Amino acid sequence: MSNVVTLEPPVASVSISGRPHVPAAERLAAGRALRDKVPHRLQGIWKRHKDHVDPITVLRASDEGRLARLIPIRYGRMLQTPFTFYRGSAAVMAADLAKTPVTGIHVQACGDCHLMNFGGFATPERNVLFDINDFDETLPAPWEWDVKRLVASFVLAARNNGLSDAAGRDAALACTASYRERLREYAKMSPLEVWYARITHADLIETVPDKKVKARIQARVSKGISKSGSDLEYPEIAEMVGGQVRIRDNPPLIYHPSEMSPDELRALLVDNLHAYRESLTEDRRLLLDQYRFVDGAIKVVGIGSVGTMCLVILMMSAQNKPLFLQWKEARRSVLEPYAGESAYPHHGQRVVMGQRLMQPTTDVFMGWFTGGLGRHGYVRQLRDAKIKPLVEAFDAETLSVYGTACGWALARAHAKGGDETTISGYLGAEDNFDVAMGKFAIAYADQAERDHAALKSAVRNGKIEVILES
Repeated sequence: MSNVVTLEPPVASVSISGRPHVPAAERLAAGRALRDKVPHRLQGIWKRHKDHVDPITVLRASDEGRLARLIPIRYGRMLQTPFTFYRGSAAVMAADLAKTPVTGIHVQACGDCHLMNFGGFATPERNVLFDINDFDETLPAPWEWDVKRLVASFVLAARNNGLSDAAGRDAALACTASYRERLREYAKMSPLEVWYARITHADLIETVPDKKVKARIQARVSKGISKSGSDLEYPEIAEMVGGQVRIRDNPPLIYHPSEMSPDELRALLVDNLHAYRESLTEDRRLLLDQYRFVDGAIKVVGIGSVGTMCLVILMMSAQNKPLFLQWKEARRSVLEPYAGESAYPHHGQRVVMGQRLMQPTTDVFMGWFTGGLGRHGYVRQLRDAKIKPLVEAFDAETLSVYGTACGWALARAHAKGGDETTISGYLGAEDNFDVAMGKFAIAYADQAERDHAALKSAVRNGKIEVILES
C-alpha cells in the first residue's frame, strides 16, 4: 500500500462575490510600488491643464434643470468670497482633478469634500458622532480627489478668516497627516472593526489640547442634542393659518409654489410620500406611518444646491409632535463625467447607498423617490441634532485641530468604502505626501481665487445675474 499522499491543487481564495482575496502584505507592497509610478511630489503640483477648464462655462452648464428663479441666489452666495465660490463650484474642481495624477485606487468618495461638509450629528441611538455630512456628489472615484478638495478648503478658510497662508498650510498638513496615520490604523483592523468604527464627540474632545476649545466644543454638543431637529425648526418655520398649521412663507428662501393650488401641491407631495415610503425597510415604514402629512414648501439650502428642487415637509404625530423631512433633488454626481456612471440608475438611491457606506450610521428616515415631475430625490430629517462647525471664528490653532478631525473622519470613510491597506502602503510612514498636499492646497486656493475673480467679471459684464441677500 502506497504511503504517498496526493494533494489537491490549492483553491484560490475568493470572496462570496467571486473577487480574489489578496493578503494584506501583498496589498501593502502594491501600494508601496505605486510610489514609483506616481511619486508623492507629483501629487502636490497644480497647474490647470492645457485643455483649459473655463469655470464660468462649467458653472453655467450645471444650471441646467435648476429652478430659474433661484439661480441668481446661488451666484449671489458664490460671489461673496473665494471660499463661498469654492463651496459652490464642486463641478469646476471635479473637471480639474480629472487631469491630476492618481494611483488608480478607487474608494466611495464624498465628491464635495470641503471642511464645511463635516460636523456632528445624532445617531438613531442619540449619540453624537463627528463625520462627513454631505453626500450629494458621492460616487466611487480616486481617493486623492477627496483629499485634495479637503486640504485646499483649509487654505481658503484661513484666508477668509484673515489668517496667513502658513496657518492654512499647517491645517492642511495636519489634515493629511491625520488621514495618513488613521488610515494606517484602520489597515491593521479587521473589516468588521472598520465597519463599526466611529468618532464620538468624546473622542474628538480628547484630541484637543486647549481646555477652552474643549469647553466650547462640549457646549456646542450639549446645545445641539438638547432637542430634536424638528423641535428646533417648528417654532421657526411653522405658523397657524385659518386654524391649520402651515409652513411660514419667507420668500425667496421658503415659499409655497404659486404655479399650483394648495390641493394640487398636497396631492403631489402625498403621492411622492407613498413612493418614498416604498424605499424604507418595514420597521421604518411603521415609524413613518405614525405621522400624517401637514404641509410642504420649497426651501433654499446651501450654496451648491441652490436652484435644485428642495422641499421641507411638515408631518405631525397623533400627539401633534412635529417631524420635518427634507426632500432634496439628487442630480448626476459632478464626478460622473470623469469617474464613470453610478451603478445605481436612480440618483437618490446613489446618495443614500453612498452615505450608508461612508457613514457609521445614517438617519432612520433616509430613503429615495422619483417625484411627480420625474426628478430623482432623497429624503432625510431636516436637521437632526446637527452641529455645524463655526469655521468663520477659528483661529490658526483651532483650524489645525479641526483639520486633524476632518482627516480622521475622511480616513474612516475611505477605509469603510475602499482599499485602506493599499492606500496606506502608498502613503507610507513619512510625511512626503503631507508636504505635497500642503503645496497643492496653496496652489489650488490661488486657482479658486482666480476663478472667483472670473465670476465677478461675468457679473460685472452682465453675463450672470445675481441676487445678494441681506
